[in-house]
Amino acid sequence: MSVTVQDVSCRYGERRVLENVSFTARTGELVSILGPNGVGKSTLFKCMLGLLKGYTGRVSIDGGDIRGLTPAGLSRKIAYIPQSHYPAFNYSVFDMVLMGTSAHVGAFAQPGLKEAETARQALERLSIADFAHRDYMRLSGGERQLVLIARALAQQSRILIMDEPTANLDYGNQMRVLSQIRALAEDGYTVVQSTHNPEQAYLFSHTILAMQVGRIIAQGPPQAVLTSALIQDLYGIDARVESLDGGRVRVCVPNSI
Repeated sequence: MSVTVQDVSCRYGERRVLENVSFTARTGELVSILGPNGVGKSTLFKCMLGLLKGYTGRVSIDGGDIRGLTPAGLSRKIAYIPQSHYPAFNYSVFDMVLMGTSAHVGAFAQPGLKEAETARQALERLSIADFAHRDYMRLSGGERQLVLIARALAQQSRILIMDEPTANLDYGNQMRVLSQIRALAEDGYTVVQSTHNPEQAYLFSHTILAMQVGRIIAQGPPQAVLTSALIQDLYGIDARVESLDGGRVRVCVPNSI
């Protein structure tokens, strides 16, 4: 299942936030949107999720405009994973994941055995089935992020939109979460994430989109897109991108910064 953004522009009053943004995220692809704060990444996600209606252009899933879908119909195709989530009540991990099945039951219906099995499979898919009866609020940041991804899988949507999924995680948890995200793409999910980390975008992504002031200024394979000049354009620093063993890169900055 692919999602295409075609010539999408959006304004907040007189301020243009997005300007003619176009790209396609295809089945089995992890697309990373790279850029500093305030360039329109969150607004773009709101358009893709059907939360903003006033944009011009088109967002389509497998060729069909999302404007023709009901909220429930759209939620069966595309799921959102936030940076973090703090529920009003301290639900168990299993109940948190079970909430993802709500798109497939009636407004006043209770989840049944089928939905419970879907939640269990989502936990197993991310190797966190042992968390099922633990309190969500007592998990580490990395564990919570995996639970939110499991909840999206329980939604049974094949397109996953992730807002900085490794924000505020330590390095080990960043690698664990990104490895699971990449594995989901390899299993046929379409994943679009925002990130501030050029090195991680290079290591895990199939495609990088670089955004600046509401526009995409570069897009393509990480090896072609991530350059010293791009880092300077995006972040205004005199950085150098160096190739390392194992297909990795390192972004080096002068000591004067």
